[in-house]
Amino acid sequence: MSDTGATGDTAAGRPAGVRDRDGEGRARNARPRDGLGRPLPYGAEGVPRQPEGVVRTPRETVTEAQELLDAGRPFHAHEVFEDAWKSGPEGERTLWRGLAQLAVGLTHAARGNATGGARLLRRGAGAVEEWAATAGEARPYGMDLAGVADWARGLAARVESGEGPVDAGEQAPRLR
Repeated sequence: MSDTGATGDTAAGRPAGVRDRDGEGRARNARPRDGLGRPLPYGAEGVPRQPEGVVRTPRETVTEAQELLDAGRPFHAHEVFEDAWKSGPEGERTLWRGLAQLAVGLTHAARGNATGGARLLRRGAGAVEEWAATAGEARPYGMDLAGVADWARGLAARVESGEGPVDAGEQAPRLR
């Protein structure tokens, strides 16, 4: 059974057979998203998305991600950390990946997914601690990695205890 109606539009609100692709043909999802990154129907008004592939300095990355976290948009902060993970020096990839995992963990906790949220919060905490131990630097770019790891483990325990969805803005970590 086809998902196209009499007008040739899909149930999702885009023309039949049209797929979201970038200029190089890679799949992209152009659906609008809410503040927690959940897809909304085509045509709905979502929050502005973070552009992908932006190269920022590490300090710009931390500042922009903190602003997004404080605004209750951890999914979008994850996108900023992911850019640093993909474009930064090889020796820092574990750090940025771990911070991205923490942001996604907060996203899941705010969406009510206690199991996934706790798992990602703990995984991210372990990654930033591992990076700090290996690099011998506990405060890269002014970040308090020990404090961030403690925050993540504490939030993981709270969401597992049945607290329910958390307010992402109120529960945002202080990176510096």
